[in-house]
Amino acid sequence: MDLLFAAATTPAASGGGFDLLGTILWPLKWLVELVLVAWHAVFTFIGLPPADGITWVLAIVGLVLVVRSAMIPLFVKQIKSQIKMMEISPDLKKIQEKYKGKKDQLSREAMSRETMALYKKHGTNPASSCLPLLVQLPIFFALFSVLNGVQTIKTDPNHAGVGPLNNELMTEFYNAKLFGVASLHESLVGAWQTQASGWQATVVILVVLVVLMIASQFFTQLQLVSKNLSPAAKTGQQYQMQRILLYVLPLGILYSGLFFALGLVIYWFTTNLWTMGQQFLVIREMPTPGSDAAKAREERLARKGKAIDSSGKVVPLEKYLAEQQRLFEEAERAKAAAPKRQQPVSKQRAKKQGPGQSQKQPPKPADSAGGAAATS
Repeated sequence: MDLLFAAATTPAASGGGFDLLGTILWPLKWLVELVLVAWHAVFTFIGLPPADGITWVLAIVGLVLVVRSAMIPLFVKQIKSQIKMMEISPDLKKIQEKYKGKKDQLSREAMSRETMALYKKHGTNPASSCLPLLVQLPIFFALFSVLNGVQTIKTDPNHAGVGPLNNELMTEFYNAKLFGVASLHESLVGAWQTQASGWQATVVILVVLVVLMIASQFFTQLQLVSKNLSPAAKTGQQYQMQRILLYVLPLGILYSGLFFALGLVIYWFTTNLWTMGQQFLVIREMPTPGSDAAKAREERLARKGKAIDSSGKVVPLEKYLAEQQRLFEEAERAKAAAPKRQQPVSKQRAKKQGPGQSQKQPPKPADSAGGAAATS
């Protein structure tokens, strides 16, 4: 929370000192204001009241669309990285057990090398699964700072944003009320403490949104750990951590929902809805091999007369069967062409066979008959 409130200051507002966080977030705040004002202008142009709460709420939703659309490649990379981390979790556990109890420098370096080699082999690392969140956090802080600045209008009527959110628009934002009763700059705790006009409606709306946020976050995490993991991945430590997060993350949302402004909660809830839908599509169309989601996709394709070939492309079932037959025939030819392994012969048996003979040759039928005639 201290970081969020520190983010509300800009370089100009730091009282002559150097505000590192404000300096970093200043351009992001400018971009956030630009997107908000642009969407607000769009909805105003189509006939919505410029000072109405729903207009600003839709502008916040538009901000989510812009931010999350730009992050689609990172999101796909995050999902794949999370899955790979769970897949290699058993191998990571083996490396840790191999060097368990070894505290010397050489053992630590060897463990680090083997771990990095494993990450490199599978094309993943722990940071990749957190990348989209790390990218979005500064934007989240910047939006918090903008909404926090809106409240300054109460004490400074001439206050304006750092970019396109001028004093007139900021005053509109400050006075805007969702459904005519809930202020977008008010938090649940703030509404409860001040008990200003319409505070009950603000509390009810925020409680409903926080509950929906918790439900959407829980379902999003549940999709990942229940449908898109192979049996091998469900035995690793990473999977257990994901199961723990399934119940820990909602607690963090509950705490944050008490202090975040209504506009910020709307942004967060809309982001959760986007994440849930996007993850559903990724798991449905790009599931982990061997997972329940992969089996469900294969069944859907089979009902449509299609299948997935060796390169991962969806092809007609006839083409898939022809490819499988071709691969089987190639494997059989390779097996037939492979040199036969010579059976080992004991020393005693090798002496009986004589030099140059690998095994005793049975007599030919003709020779046996001739030998029998000569004997008689």
